[in-house]
Amino acid sequence: MNIATTRGQAKTLSLPNILTYARIAAIPVVVGCVFAQSILDGPLWLRWVALAVFIAAAVTDYLDGYYARMWDQQSAFGRMLDPIADKLLVASCLLMLAADSSIHGWTLWAAIVILCREILVSGLREYLAALRVSVPVTKLAKWKTTIQLVAIGFLIAGEAGEQILPQTTLIGIALLWVSAIFTIYTGWDYFRAGIHHLIKEDEG
Repeated sequence: MNIATTRGQAKTLSLPNILTYARIAAIPVVVGCVFAQSILDGPLWLRWVALAVFIAAAVTDYLDGYYARMWDQQSAFGRMLDPIADKLLVASCLLMLAADSSIHGWTLWAAIVILCREILVSGLREYLAALRVSVPVTKLAKWKTTIQLVAIGFLIAGEAGEQILPQTTLIGIALLWVSAIFTIYTGWDYFRAGIHHLIKEDEG
């Protein structure tokens, strides 16, 4: 095994990447607990388990980037996997919450907007990466992600949360709409950047 291969494996197994792997591993646990509680009529404590695992997964979203920068363990693999893990977590939770009717009616449109934006941004990032163009994550986009995760957390707590904080689900739905509005705005930034470079490419 040569030195380059050893270094590549070390970066792949670095703590930031392990945290990202953990975020992906948390998805079936969160979805499974919500499914067992709502669809299979399981006990309410499953919601608290789902919420605890979801919060831990959401915290890793901050920690993996923090440690990667602090310990200079940033890698191409980590930059690729981190946004994928985020999108998998959010999309899986939104679909499960729609399945158990925590998200229903008009609120489904907020979830659709969020999911469509994630697909749009993924496509644009892939296109811009081919042009060697980097679009930095704005503070507004980070706020969008934070509000989105908090909204999903409230919705995961759902009926169990209502016993401690009345209107838990309503708070989650309100925050989801706020997140959807931020999603449209930040998604437009990516779309505008993509169109700008697409026009330049065609003109060139």
